[in-house]
Amino acid sequence: MNSTFIPARSFQAKLCKVVGALLLGAASCVSAQDFPAKPITMVMPYAAGGPGDTITRLFAGSMQKILGQQILVDNTSGASGSIGTTKVARSRPDGYTLLMIHVSHATNLAMYKNLSYHPVDDFEPIGSATSGPMVIVARNEFPPKDLNEFVAYLKTNQNKVSLAHAGVGSASHLCGLMMMNVLGVKLNEIPYKGTGPALTDLMGGQVDILCDQTSGTVPSVKTNKIKAYAAAGKSRLPSLPDTPAIAEAGVKGFDINISFGLYAPKGTPKPVLDKLTAALQKSVTDPDVVKRLDGMGVSAVSVEQATPNALRAHLKNEIETLGGLLIKAGVQAN
Repeated sequence: MNSTFIPARSFQAKLCKVVGALLLGAASCVSAQDFPAKPITMVMPYAAGGPGDTITRLFAGSMQKILGQQILVDNTSGASGSIGTTKVARSRPDGYTLLMIHVSHATNLAMYKNLSYHPVDDFEPIGSATSGPMVIVARNEFPPKDLNEFVAYLKTNQNKVSLAHAGVGSASHLCGLMMMNVLGVKLNEIPYKGTGPALTDLMGGQVDILCDQTSGTVPSVKTNKIKAYAAAGKSRLPSLPDTPAIAEAGVKGFDINISFGLYAPKGTPKPVLDKLTAALQKSVTDPDVVKRLDGMGVSAVSVEQATPNALRAHLKNEIETLGGLLIKAGVQAN
């Protein structure tokens, strides 16, 4: 009879590993069943007071009612969101430290040579939260009378037109790059430290145009402080029904939408992730959340989009398209 001899010491070591794994698995199950047993921190890697901060606090407030635990918002801003994102990547993967972030999660990979985390490898997607369209706006005295004149004017006067944006890698910067790319023009870029200062100078007539999220621009359009030329996509916006989509001028390939998504550190147990996704899915249908987002010109995503797979696919697409746009333009952060 053939038999395999296993030394006692080796057998004990293997047995300890098996028992340890079983105990760890049991502990994880108990932890997941009890989750959340303490307050959760939702990191917003941008400054307080902006659209991203408002969106994060809306979802934190809604999800804490669903989960039965307080959700604290932590504004850790700087370096295009990478400082706060690094903080989450290095956090314990237990579901108690989360990240709410938009397109910079994808574009920072192209902007920074030595990024301290990887947006795919170091995070677990929970689900998308919002969908924010972009709109092209201008100072009230800008000459073109409509969208068709606007496109023609940029092509014939590109060296004279100033394009404001909220800083390298920002949503408005990406929108401006895409606009110049599809129209084949090179405008005079004027970077600002945020959308607020850029919008202020646009209203004051110091710069010509800006392409940014509706959450920041629509209120100024509706109060006639600036004028809107086009929605940056294939269809008109509910918040600006009289403003044409840029596709109506025969412009193809100009479709940009800024979405916020929720992530956890890599290695967070699946049962915990499942609870967080379920809470997020209830929040995107929360009437109060939907109403307040609508007032910002932003939409809550569908329940189907508020899933790990949908967010994973969205992130991959943004890395390829918007990250590729920055690489093509030779843009890198200082």
